[in-house]
This record gives sequence, C-alpha cells and structure tokens, in this order.
Amino acid sequence: MIDGPPALPPRARVPLWTLGAFGFVVALVLGIRYAGTSHLAGLDALVLPVVDRVEGPLWYVATAIDFAGEPIGAVVVIALFGWLCLRHRRPRIAILMVAASGVTVALTTGLKPLVGRLIHGEFLSYPSGHTAFAVTVATVVALLVIDVRGLGPAGGAWVLVGLVAFAGLAMGWAEVALGAHYPTDTFGGFGVAAAVVPVVGWAVDRLTRPAA
Repeated sequence: MIDGPPALPPRARVPLWTLGAFGFVVALVLGIRYAGTSHLAGLDALVLPVVDRVEGPLWYVATAIDFAGEPIGAVVVIALFGWLCLRHRRPRIAILMVAASGVTVALTTGLKPLVGRLIHGEFLSYPSGHTAFAVTVATVVALLVIDVRGLGPAGGAWVLVGLVAFAGLAMGWAEVALGAHYPTDTFGGFGVAAAVVPVVGWAVDRLTRPAA
C-alpha cells in the first residue's frame, strides 16, 4: 500500500464534493438541452459572435493554451504536475492526477456521440474534452496546494474555485476562439471534470489505504 496523505485532503472534501455535485448537474442539464442540435441558441448566440475566431497575437495565445489539451501537451502537463506532487511527497495526489485525467478524457470522448451535438455541421462538440482536462488538472493542483499549505476550509475553497475558474475560463476561451466548441460545450466540460475528480479521488484513497 502507499504511504502519505490521502488524495482528498479532509479539509477540502466539502467544497470539492459540492463543486462536483454542481458540475454534475451542469453537465447533465446542458447535455439534455443541446442533445442532437447543431445551431446557436441561448447563451451561445450571445457569446459566440464576440469570442469566435480571434486573429493576430490572440490566436497564438489561444493555440498555445489549446496545445495543453492535445495528446503531447497533456502528457507534458501531467508529467510536470505529477512530478510536483511526488516532490511534495503526495503520491496519492499524483495518482489522482493521472487517473482523473484518464477518466475525464475517456468520459468526454464517450459522451460526444451520445449527446450528438454538432459544430460546423459535422464535428461532435459536447462536452469539451480540452476544457474538462484543464479543469481536472486545476482541481488536482488545488488539492495539492490546500494539503501542502495546510489551508482551512475557507481558504481551501477559495483556492479550489479560483484555480478551477481560471483554468476553465482560459481553456474554454481558447476552444471557442479557435472555433472548436460552442461556449456551452466548455461549461459541459467543466461539469464533467468537477464531477469526476472527487469520485476518482475517493476511489484512489480506498484502493491505496493500508490493510487493516
């Protein structure tokens, strides 16, 4: 079995599970709302024309952010933050980083054909796997910060929400700006990731705890 602190720090569990429940509802509601569609409606119709198709320096920024969610970029990101977890002697959080990222990518990939939402008439778009990956990594990094710094429930909640919001908004903006997703696809990606991390973290703690 693995020694060291749990993947889900006790002081972070309430905000994490709360965020997870909220994310589940968001992903489910949006998935049902936009299943089988391929047109702009509601929030998408308001946001997409403002953000879609950036040019110049912003295009390079969006492309750089998007690269972090591509296979090579994702491996680099996971390796970097996994090493950071091990450096701080948090092996369970390192396992959570790898496992949650894998589950999130698999789930978003599997949900796309089930929801059947199309963008540009032929590409499955809901939920955004890139955004889900970014939110997954940000959530796990937040758990590492909370545990290493010994933050209390209030401080931990702020760190969790702040990192998740930053990562989700950055990757979500990049995906919409590059024309890969509708804005609500990115919200769905956030929801999937927020729901996955606490469940996978719970499983990691259960499977790696010392035998009684």
